[in-house]
Amino acid sequence: MRNHIRMSNDHPPQAADTGQRGFLHRVVLMDGIAALFLLTLAALWFAADALLLIFACILFAILLNALARIACRRLHLPSKRLALALVLALLALLLGVGGWLMAPQLSEQASHLAQVVPTSLDQVRTDLARYPRLRALLSELPSNKELMRQMSALVPNAGLFFSGVFGALGNALIIIVVGIYFAMRPQLYVNGIVRLVPPSRRPRARAVLDEIGGTLSKWLVGKACSMVAAGAMTAIGLSLLGVPMALLLGIIAGLLDFIPYVGPLMAGVPALLIAFPDSPALALYVLLLFGGIQLVQGYLLEPLIDQHTVALPPALTIAMQVTFGAVFGMAGVALATPMTAVLMVLVVMLYVQDVLGDDARPPARIKD
Repeated sequence: MRNHIRMSNDHPPQAADTGQRGFLHRVVLMDGIAALFLLTLAALWFAADALLLIFACILFAILLNALARIACRRLHLPSKRLALALVLALLALLLGVGGWLMAPQLSEQASHLAQVVPTSLDQVRTDLARYPRLRALLSELPSNKELMRQMSALVPNAGLFFSGVFGALGNALIIIVVGIYFAMRPQLYVNGIVRLVPPSRRPRARAVLDEIGGTLSKWLVGKACSMVAAGAMTAIGLSLLGVPMALLLGIIAGLLDFIPYVGPLMAGVPALLIAFPDSPALALYVLLLFGGIQLVQGYLLEPLIDQHTVALPPALTIAMQVTFGAVFGMAGVALATPMTAVLMVLVVMLYVQDVLGDDARPPARIKD
C-alpha cells in the first residue's frame, strides 16, 4: 500500500516534466519558425532584383509558350517544340528586319529627343511664367538640372539586375536566353516545384501552378495586343499632327503601355514637351490625341480584350503599382500588374477556396 502511494505520488512530477518539455519544445519550434520567416524576408529583400529578373524571364517564357500554342493550333503543327521554333524564328526575323530598317531613324530621333526635351522644358517655364497665377507653382518645381539628377537617381531602380544602358542590354539578354530555356521545357521546372510540396497536396499545387500559368498567358497576350494598338495609334496620330519624332514617340508609348494607367501618362509627357514650344495649339491637339487614344482603349479595346483574357480591378492594380514601386522602384511598377494577377490566383485558390470553402473564381475566369 505504501509503495502504491509512493508510486502515485511520483507521477505528478513526471507529468509536470513532460508538460514542461512539451512547452519548451513548442517555444523552440515557434522561435525557429519566426527566425526562418525573418531570414526568408531578409533574403527576399536583398535578392529582390534577382527575383524580379527571374519573374521577368518567366513572363517571357509564358508569352513564348502562349504564342507557340496559338501557332500550333492555327497552323496544325505536329509538335509544340516545332511551333516554338517557328515563333522564335519569326520574332528574330521581325526584330532583325525592323531594326535594320528603322535603326538609323530611331538613333537620330533618340539623340534629337535628348537635346529637345531640356530646351522644351525651359520654353514651357518661360511661357507659363507669363501668367501670375502659375508663377508660384513654377517656383515650387525643381530646375532642369535637379530633374535630370532625380532621373539619374532613378536609373538604378529602373533596372532589374544591372543598371545603365549596358545594364538594360544585359537584362534583356538574360530575359531572352533564360526565357527561351524555360519555354523549351516548362514541365521540368513545374515538376521541380511540385516535388517540394507534400505528396498529398501535389495535385492541388499543380492545379494552382497551371492556373497561374494560364492567367499570365492570357494577360500577356492581351497586353501585347494593347501595346501594339497603342504604339500604332500614337505614331499615326502624331504623324498626322506633324509632331517630330512620331515613330520614336509611338514606340515609347507602346512600350510604356505595358504599365497600365501610369504608362500612358508617362508616354504623353515627351510628346507634349516637344509640341508645346512649336505651338500651344499643337500641344493641345496632342493632349486631345492621347486622351482620345485612352478613351478608345478604355471603352473599346480593353473591354474586348478582357472578355477573352484577364480582368483585374483598376483600384487594386494602381494600389499594387504604388506598393511595389515604393519597395522595388520602377521595375516593381512595371511588373506590378502580373504580380497582382499571381497574388489573386494564390489568394482565391489557396485561401478563399481551400480555407474558407467559398466557390470563388480565379481572375482569368471572371468575365463580369
